[in-house]
Amino acid sequence: MTTIDLRGKNALVTGSSRGLGKQYALDLARAGANIIIHDINEEAAARFNEAASGSAVAQQIAAEYGVAAHFIAADLSDPLQVKALVDRSIEALGSIDILVNNAGGDIGLHTPRPDPNDALDISVEDIRSVVERNLLSTMYACKFAGLHMRERRSGKIVNVGSIAGHVPVLEGIIYAAAKMGISHYTRSLAEELRPFDVNVNCISPAPTYTARFLATRTVSDEDDRSRLQKVAQPEDMSNIVMFLCGPQSDALSGETIVCWK
Repeated sequence: MTTIDLRGKNALVTGSSRGLGKQYALDLARAGANIIIHDINEEAAARFNEAASGSAVAQQIAAEYGVAAHFIAADLSDPLQVKALVDRSIEALGSIDILVNNAGGDIGLHTPRPDPNDALDISVEDIRSVVERNLLSTMYACKFAGLHMRERRSGKIVNVGSIAGHVPVLEGIIYAAAKMGISHYTRSLAEELRPFDVNVNCISPAPTYTARFLATRTVSDEDDRSRLQKVAQPEDMSNIVMFLCGPQSDALSGETIVCWK
């Protein structure tokens, strides 16, 4: 196996001041990549006590791994802010070699989750909120970073879906549909960028222990479950993202890795 050595690479990870995105950013930096930490605002990192701020996460990464790291805030539901995020990332680091579209979530317009959270009784405003935060934000980031990568004829895009998009659900239906849309969008974008040596792949994570997960769910005793049945750890998902960002996946494009649990 080729060692994952990302020295000299520049990565933008959306939603990376906390949760799985933070784990992806830490592991990319550990492999030598310069990092843009992103979230909707500076304070998002502190919501579940994961960090003091987005800038604090960037400072931690720079100090621990000796790479360049910057925090940039942007609301990814606004395409103008997404373009500004990409432009500022290129200005700060010189290029974007890796884009990880991690930001998203089953989040209502005014509530932590849509309520009701089905297909029919859910409010129109919550439908729009969920689709914007997941599918449209991914499309916007891919568009603006993808133009940059196409021009350079180089780059790796990793989109983040969800296991919810691959099974029938009765709760979070809009979220699941948006995440499944990311998987098909990935497949199609990969074909568009294949002539330009830009890899586009997707990971659909299983339920994973993060501060937000623990704050919003109760998990029963898993002592009698196998490793492949237990709720995943952030490192489990990050190992797959690292594979998709590293040289081992150079011949892989258009695929979705579904993490069944």
